[in-house]
Amino acid sequence: MAVAIGVLVVVVFFVLIFLGSSVRVLREYERGVIFRLGRLIAQKGPGLILLIPVIDRMVRVDLRTVTLNIPPQEVITRDNVPARVNAVAYFRVIDPNNAIVAVENFLVATSQIAQTTLRSVLGKAELDQLLSERERLNEDLQKIIDESTEPWGVKVTTVEIKDVEIPEQMQRAMARQAEAERERRAKIINSEGEYQAAQKLTDAADIISTNPASLQLRYLQTLLEMGVNQNTTIVFPLPMDIIRPFAEMISGGGETEGIGGQAQRRSNRPPPPEPPPEPPAEGDLPPSRT
Repeated sequence: MAVAIGVLVVVVFFVLIFLGSSVRVLREYERGVIFRLGRLIAQKGPGLILLIPVIDRMVRVDLRTVTLNIPPQEVITRDNVPARVNAVAYFRVIDPNNAIVAVENFLVATSQIAQTTLRSVLGKAELDQLLSERERLNEDLQKIIDESTEPWGVKVTTVEIKDVEIPEQMQRAMARQAEAERERRAKIINSEGEYQAAQKLTDAADIISTNPASLQLRYLQTLLEMGVNQNTTIVFPLPMDIIRPFAEMISGGGETEGIGGQAQRRSNRPPPPEPPPEPPAEGDLPPSRT
């Protein structure tokens, strides 16, 4: 009786081991590639999977998007500038069967093809393109890497250049170039402003010349603006058109020639006669002649 119980326990133990090796549970983002006696038979999952012990073998494949950090690569651009570039790639498995059968390790293979493509594509671009046209370069990298990994059942969705490191001397040269460009733009903007201001002043002068009263109002407005600053001395030129009416009022009111005409008449009068010489005083002798 004891022997029978022992045998039953051993049988139950082996049955449990058999059932444990034949049952698999796959998550929602996992798929199982089933090999029976070394031959690919099916792709199963997710959920409960039953396998034949010893005969069937299952390989799990994760279908989630994988973030692949591409190690920094030493790149020489087309204009012979050394740079150090690193990037990141996002890919996922869309065909688990090919990902297992067509390539030994799709993670390593995708990483290697991404590194070589990064060096080859960026080596054909100039430094200015590498710094300013990253979107186009990212699209080219994604397209080339995806074409290479498509037979493996791997879909590369995005490739992004993270950082571009250039020598310090080149950074200083680029800083000087940017500073010179900013100065050029500032000078152009300043000259354009002066040109527009000159045009506006010309238009204003044309308008003021049609009405002399507007010029006088402008003089008065300028005096008002200068008086706000509380200056002690103001030297302000006045046109003769403003002074002439006051000069005519002072000279007599009725004359129309003004101060300039009176000065001209005074200059045309004959000089006054000289007075006769005085007679010699008494007691004075005339000068003797010899």
